[in-house]
This record gives sequence, structure tokens and C-alpha cells, in this order.
Amino acid sequence: MKNDIILKTQNLSKFFDGLKALNRVNINVKRGSITLVIGPNGSGKTTFINTVSGFYRADEGRVFFEDREITNKPPHEISKFGIARTFQIPQPLKKMTVLENLLIAPDDYGVGVLNSIMGRWIKDEEEIVEKAFKILEFLKIDHLWDSEAQNLSGGQLKLLEVGRALMRDVKLIIMDEPIAGVNPVLSHSMLDRFVELKKMGMSFLIVEHRLDIVLKYTDHIYVMANGSVIAEGKEEDILNNPKVVEVYLGASDSEIECGI
Repeated sequence: MKNDIILKTQNLSKFFDGLKALNRVNINVKRGSITLVIGPNGSGKTTFINTVSGFYRADEGRVFFEDREITNKPPHEISKFGIARTFQIPQPLKKMTVLENLLIAPDDYGVGVLNSIMGRWIKDEEEIVEKAFKILEFLKIDHLWDSEAQNLSGGQLKLLEVGRALMRDVKLIIMDEPIAGVNPVLSHSMLDRFVELKKMGMSFLIVEHRLDIVLKYTDHIYVMANGSVIAEGKEEDILNNPKVVEVYLGASDSEIECGI
């Protein structure tokens, strides 16, 4: 039977100037799930996903994706295994349209000389465009297909990044605050799309602060503080955990207002 854990870390640690930003972090992401990592500012959340996705080198520990070790591989290699990493500030090609941003996403875009001679490139191009429009329709941004990316709202840009990942048929999307700065209506719409993708087998590892919105959409939650995991479980487990309450009571007022 196929392993239901698509991503796992074993004692993952990262140091900055002798300080341990990650301290033996063990996190599992189940296949076809939405896994959430929360914690106050400075708890190590972004450092964790940057280390998993190859933007930082781990000083200790290991990272496995589908039972293949990917520890300290560069981001472009990790991407080829089926992992997409999106950022808090989206990074599309702003002068290109929404559709064009999707069309350049596939790693295998383009065809060989023989296929070109036989006219295969026409079929390939038609299939890619059709796929792009289906993805835009699913994400509910198909009406923006000919808009330049620079004219999109913050939430629409984040959906565009998800669309680019779907064009590449990735298996896991790692997201850093996908609904930061996004209005609540669009935030719920985005998360509803993630749930639908989860039902299709997509996996998500998400860092997010807006707990009042995101918690109910998640399958499993990890809480970090001072570079370590201090709690994990379902929403009700986390909200009733004294350690978690203590950590958030020591956080800023703005963080507490986010949900705990």
C-alpha cells in the first residue's frame, strides 16, 4: 500500500550565527491533506518551509518526499520531484497576462524537432491552452485571462501562483501566508479551492497567521515556538492546549486577535 505520508522531516535543525532557528523539528504531511504550521513571529515557521524547499541548507536532520531524501537539494531539483513553493509576496511575470503566466509554467513546454515536423506542436499547444483555461475556471479567475498580472489584486495573484503550480501537475504546494492581506470573502473562496484540490489528491503545507479564517479548513496543525514544535493535532486540540494558549498570550495583540 502506498505510503500516506508524502513529506516528512526528521530532527530538522537550522542555525543562524550560532542561534538555533529550527530545533529538531519533526513534521509529517499526509497525502491529500492540508497541514498547517502556526506560531508567533520568530517561531521558525518560514525558516522551516525555506529549509524544506531548499532555499536554506539544513544544519542537521533530514527531509523526505515520497520516501526519497531531498535534504539540502537546490530548489530547482526539489521542484522537479513535484513540489511547488509559493511566497507571501507573489512573483508572477507582471507584464504578461494571466494566461501567459500559466502557459510558461510547465517544465516540459515545447516539443522535439520530429514532432514539430509532424505538426504535433499544434496539438500540444492546443492541449496546454485548454488545460490553462480549465485551471483558471476552477480557480474562478478565468475572466481575468487576458489581464496583465500587474493589474491583479493580492488575492488574485496568489491564485495565479496556485494555477502555475497546477499547470506543472505538482503533488505538494508549500505556501507562506496565502491569505495575508486578502479580504475575508476571497480568503474563504481560496481555501475552498484548496479543499477541492485536496479531494483530488493534492497536498498542502501552509504557514498562516489568520487563524480565525484558516483553522477550519485544515486537517492537521503544528504549533511552533522558539524553533520547536510544541503541539500538534486537530483544531479543537490546539485551541484547548495550555502550551499553545500560553505562547499566544505572550505574543503581540495583533497575533492574538488572529484567532487564539
